[in-house]
Amino acid sequence: MEGPLYEQIYKYVFEKIKNGELQSGGRVPSEKELADQFNVSRITSKKALEMLSANRLIERVQGKGSFVAEALPESIDSLLATAKDPQSWKLVGLILPDFAESYGLRLIHGVEERCSELGGRMLMKITYDKREEEEAAIRSFLQLGVDGFIIFPVHGEHYNSELLRLVLDKYPLVFVDRYLKGLAACSVYSDNRAAAFDITKYLLDRGHSQIGFISLPVENTSTIEDRIQGYTDALIQHGLRLNPQHLMTNLYSSVPRSFEERNVQVDFENVKKFVELNPGLTAFVAVEYNLALILREVLLSMGKDIPGECSIVCFDSPRNPFGKYLFTHVSQDEFGMGQRAAELLQQQWESKEVPFNNIIPYTIVKGDSTE
Repeated sequence: MEGPLYEQIYKYVFEKIKNGELQSGGRVPSEKELADQFNVSRITSKKALEMLSANRLIERVQGKGSFVAEALPESIDSLLATAKDPQSWKLVGLILPDFAESYGLRLIHGVEERCSELGGRMLMKITYDKREEEEAAIRSFLQLGVDGFIIFPVHGEHYNSELLRLVLDKYPLVFVDRYLKGLAACSVYSDNRAAAFDITKYLLDRGHSQIGFISLPVENTSTIEDRIQGYTDALIQHGLRLNPQHLMTNLYSSVPRSFEERNVQVDFENVKKFVELNPGLTAFVAVEYNLALILREVLLSMGKDIPGECSIVCFDSPRNPFGKYLFTHVSQDEFGMGQRAAELLQQQWESKEVPFNNIIPYTIVKGDSTE
């Protein structure tokens, strides 16, 4: 059988009812029995039974189990097709660490708009970049009966158990913004290595040879790892060696929730020490917009002229209808990323093969932070 595992279980029980192997009033295998038989979680088998119940094929009795309905629907032959219908049963759970005007907001718009066009509805939960919140969000959405997930994973060295279970159960799922190493799952993201290479080359082509790089901790996060690698590649191509002292990866004021006075002040002081320890740096690559803001304030507080003495580039920026931007930056097509994620989820519902790696184009946008 093909298709999502909960749909396979649905079809399995449906066929047994249709051919009379399971008769009216007869007991249907329990969530645990089906989970063991198909080697899936009980959440997956529960969803299949809930679909059968909603189609009036079975009746679920609290504390006793599930039983074939005494009066089956007259249109039972059409109910298997209903399970396949991409316009039915489609509730999408969108889980993301946070969002801001600089990054995340247009991603949400892309997911919601394409979901609506495909006949789906979207639920959303913010995790504030906490693994336990991500895990709880997955559990709660499964209990609500979502048909698929679009997940912007949290930063961290380890993946949560609920997320791993979704992948193992082949639950309809798309990761956005990054791929998760070691997991065979569908992902939509920018080519961060190439983007970091291009934005670093932008500085090199303008005569900068001493370029710093500031970011969050790497923590097994593919996005940051790829950006560091792209930065390194650009230096090497220009005949320069990576100086580890020019790399700073211990900042935390990235997502809006953490962009508070206390956290920002800590990062401000750390960035200032970094700049003071590296007086020869004339340009900087910031891995996110909020970190570029902190860096800019540090440089201005030290009397540095931007872009005269120091240049700054970063990833992402709030949109400006007049085309004026504070920073030269990599502009990711987050709206397109969201739309593509919804389309890939749709293809999984239709039991189509989907590529694991789906790369969305980016552009380099000139701002006031470079000459």
